[in-house]
Amino acid sequence: MNDEQRTRPVLTGDERETLTSVLQWQRDTLMMKCSGLSAEQLRRRAVPPSGLSLLGLVRHLAEVERGWFRNVVGGEDVGGYFPKNEAGERTEFHVEDADPQESFRIWEDTCERSRAIVASAESLDVQGRYGDEGYSLRYVLAHMVEEYARHNGHADLLREAIDGTTGE
Repeated sequence: MNDEQRTRPVLTGDERETLTSVLQWQRDTLMMKCSGLSAEQLRRRAVPPSGLSLLGLVRHLAEVERGWFRNVVGGEDVGGYFPKNEAGERTEFHVEDADPQESFRIWEDTCERSRAIVASAESLDVQGRYGDEGYSLRYVLAHMVEEYARHNGHADLLREAIDGTTGE
């Protein structure tokens, strides 16, 4: 794995440029952690007893992007890509029969929509709602950087357990 697979963050930009470029770096990092693996490897739960897999993380982050950008900031009411099962459990981590290409397509399309929502916002002060709580676009971007960074740490451990590959 190498840094050439990622778009470098802006180091001296304004707040929007900085937050969006750091978020894109995190998205690129997840893609880098998943690159070159087979469908079986992407589905592998490599750190027992955890149910996490690289493919599950991709699917989860598609849901997180959808929820925060489309529903909260964009004011849409878009249901989950991976709906809850009969027991009311989230299914994005149920990857035994999941199609990696379809999962990556959903994630990439959702990231593209997220970027469009951010680009069209007149400022980072734009607010969306979830329930009774208001959230600024600024908060959502910062939260998404945190969300990806945490899960990229998981991805790093998963990738190392799968094939020994390490790196930021």
